Amino acid sequence: MERLYRLFEKHYGCTPVDAVPLTGSASNRQYFRLTDGTRSCVGVVGTMTEENHAFLTMASHFRSKGLPVPEVYSVSEDGMAYIQEDLGDIILYNKVCEDFKTGETEAAEDLICRTVSLLPKFQFEGGAGLDYSVCCPESSFSRRTVMFDLNYFKYCFLKPSGLEFHEVRLQDEFERLADDLLGGADVSEYKEDTFLYRDFQARNVMLRDGEPYFMDFQGGRRGPVHYDLASFVWQPRAAYSEGLRKKCVDAYLEAAKEYMSVDREEFEDRLGLFVLFRLLQILGAYGFRGLVENKSAFVISIPLAMNLLREQLAFRNWPYPYLVELLGKLAGMPKFMETGSDDGVLEVKVCSFSYRKGLPVDLSGNGGGYVFDCRSIHNPGRYEPYKKLTGCDEPVIRFLEDDGEVFGFLEHVYGVVDPHVETYSRRGFTSLMVSFGCTGGQHRSVYCAEHMAAHLREKYPGIRVLLSHREQE
Repeated sequence: MERLYRLFEKHYGCTPVDAVPLTGSASNRQYFRLTDGTRSCVGVVGTMTEENHAFLTMASHFRSKGLPVPEVYSVSEDGMAYIQEDLGDIILYNKVCEDFKTGETEAAEDLICRTVSLLPKFQFEGGAGLDYSVCCPESSFSRRTVMFDLNYFKYCFLKPSGLEFHEVRLQDEFERLADDLLGGADVSEYKEDTFLYRDFQARNVMLRDGEPYFMDFQGGRRGPVHYDLASFVWQPRAAYSEGLRKKCVDAYLEAAKEYMSVDREEFEDRLGLFVLFRLLQILGAYGFRGLVENKSAFVISIPLAMNLLREQLAFRNWPYPYLVELLGKLAGMPKFMETGSDDGVLEVKVCSFSYRKGLPVDLSGNGGGYVFDCRSIHNPGRYEPYKKLTGCDEPVIRFLEDDGEVFGFLEHVYGVVDPHVETYSRRGFTSLMVSFGCTGGQHRSVYCAEHMAAHLREKYPGIRVLLSHREQE
């Protein structure tokens, strides 16, 4: 803060009277609005010298090309802090969401298309003469970065999902996808001087006097033009209609005519590959932040990404049969379809799981609700006749009920959950989760989840009960 105050004083000749933290950044950079009561600017404190240097170099270059980016006023000697032009508080994403809600559909779509039509200017004019050596962490879209992102999806989403897959077959198709994205098996990195924004999305565009201004391009590099268009138009949280997506592609191609000749069919075929790649990148990020770190904002975004994936699987003919097969199975998993109740009815999700594979993810973002440990109950899985059966099979049911421990356990569970259901229903809440875990997620937890669901359906006919057995999917 002391550095930002000195920069403000150096630029304006006076000390700021206020410094308000600005929230919303997904990075570790800190943002503040500094003001002396009449004038204001945004102060930025970074954590990586290379990243700050990349932003400052790009901002200066883009300004010299007449592109709408914030002007940087002053930079600290160590390059870790700077102050820049204050573009206000109106984020494109928030503005178009508001317009869509209030019925101003035409105005929202016009703003989106105007923003997209500026992208070729960044890619071609902004890319020309840019010193790509400053780009952080990579100077070009390359095979290495493609494989990094594909493996990010594999390890952070596909594996945590619990879906079984053939690693070698998947890797073969990852290699083919990388070849196609780069334009050939012998291409290691993209060579043309077109700028890849990397994080081109509606949340990184500000509106000042109704005109778009662009931020957060410090992760940019040399790369193919299709990437940013796919990133902006097929963003799961934006959920644009197919009609609006077509308008965006039209607006982009019309603006791009100034810089390149376009065969529309060929362009759209290649664009489809980047839509697939961006979906895999997004699922990797949502998987790590949501399934691994259990951050609610990413957890509740997973069904949005899955909705888009299901739609694209129906619409696209991607030439990677095994990958497409896996994605179809992923998109069909019940746990990735749970989006909560939107009709005001309390929805109780009851599930069984194995403690060996971690607690179940609550896609409502409410944190998971009740988790009951069934491992104190006599385990039929220890005996050979029951090992290949589940808690839904009659021999296992007889084993548990003849033993009797399960009855007392469930009576205690009902005594805890029933008042919760009644209170939630009375207060208008719409989501509750009740999970039962055991060693393998196969016998005791399945039996308990089945009986919990049946109990709730019989006692509270006005609620909605969803039952899933995670390890049996």
